[in-house]
Amino acid sequence: DSGRGYYLEMLIGTPPQALNILVDTGSSNFAVAGVPDPDVTSYFNPELSSTYRSQGIEVTVKYSQGSWTGVLGTDVITMPKGLYGSFTINIATILESENFFLPGVKWHGILGLAYDALAKPSSSVETFFDSLVRQAKIPNIFSLQMCGAGLPVSGSGTNGGSLVLGGIEPSLYTGDIWYTPIKEEWYYQVEILKLEVGGQNLQLDCREYNADKAIVDSGTTLLRLPEKVFSAVVQAIARTSLIQEFSSEFWTGTQLACWDRSEKPWALFPKLSIYLRDENSSRSFRISILPQLYIQPILVIGDNLQCYRFGISSSTNALVIGATVMEGFYVIFDRAQRRVGFAVSPCAEADGSPVSEIEGPFTTADVASNCVASVSFHEPVLWIASYALMSLCGIILLVLVVLLLIPPRCQHRYTDNDVVNDESSLVRHRWK
Repeated sequence: DSGRGYYLEMLIGTPPQALNILVDTGSSNFAVAGVPDPDVTSYFNPELSSTYRSQGIEVTVKYSQGSWTGVLGTDVITMPKGLYGSFTINIATILESENFFLPGVKWHGILGLAYDALAKPSSSVETFFDSLVRQAKIPNIFSLQMCGAGLPVSGSGTNGGSLVLGGIEPSLYTGDIWYTPIKEEWYYQVEILKLEVGGQNLQLDCREYNADKAIVDSGTTLLRLPEKVFSAVVQAIARTSLIQEFSSEFWTGTQLACWDRSEKPWALFPKLSIYLRDENSSRSFRISILPQLYIQPILVIGDNLQCYRFGISSSTNALVIGATVMEGFYVIFDRAQRRVGFAVSPCAEADGSPVSEIEGPFTTADVASNCVASVSFHEPVLWIASYALMSLCGIILLVLVVLLLIPPRCQHRYTDNDVVNDESSLVRHRWK
């Protein structure tokens, strides 16, 4: 559903209940609506499933623009168009949510395909794909083709795509597959060496592109860039564009730009290229998207006007290769060999012409040997540090209370209901 995410049909429980599940490579929990919600058309009722087993563990996930609370359990799932057979999977049933399910979406749950390091409430929760690899004995690799290029973002048309579990499908790409190493197994973190706009290098320190991480995330709608990189990209596009005056609100996503429907504005904008380190660290390759992918049709006004949005936004904590870029490529998540592959997708066409390119190899002599910060404070580490500091504060307060001769009636009790944060950008950075 272009602009609102890519989902697949899944059958959950016994007898099976059919739900649409959003495919998200930027999180690691499998969670579905477990009670009726005004914004979902279907939900999973565990009471109707004879194979559902509750683990009795409550988990709360908060986003900056939404949250949900659910209960962990297990049940069997089958995929009508996927692997043959049924599999027992960890599943969170969402009992309460706020601004998580959005009006008009056609999905009822989320399938997190990242690593167990991001699983909530802890990495001991086996992820969906790890369960499939173990039970179905498939190779530890999946690949994703997202075919929304050129579609109106708010349109009703569904162009689909493919999620291949356990391998690579040759018919879904053309040319060669280029691989970049996974730097760390939590998100699909990669190393970006430089960006070019209209063939011109932005000339930033390569560490700016990886601040504080660079990830490949199908649950993010846009290409998200660290603030300094975003500013440089906007300036470069404005400088090389054939348009003299452009509202700053267009770049920040708060205003649309409109042209007569007979006009095609893409000729006014430059190509955007991202350089990734090759498996051979002395080489790189570049993935490029034409403006048809980042100047996105979103609204028709009357009979004559077509309005567009800017498919790139700023970020405070990551460079995120989201759907804006992924719609141009067949992306291989090769977990077995710890690498992410990119190949040109044949569905990435507009008016019969390709809107994405891959070229290489290039030398990396002009960039640092390592563009990723050596110290990376992951979210789980931050939570451990937070709990340690809270514990220390609690001990100090207890000592003070004792010293003040106040009867020790207070206890600090940790519960399973502690709120956890989730980095999934699906809700935090959705299109509204």
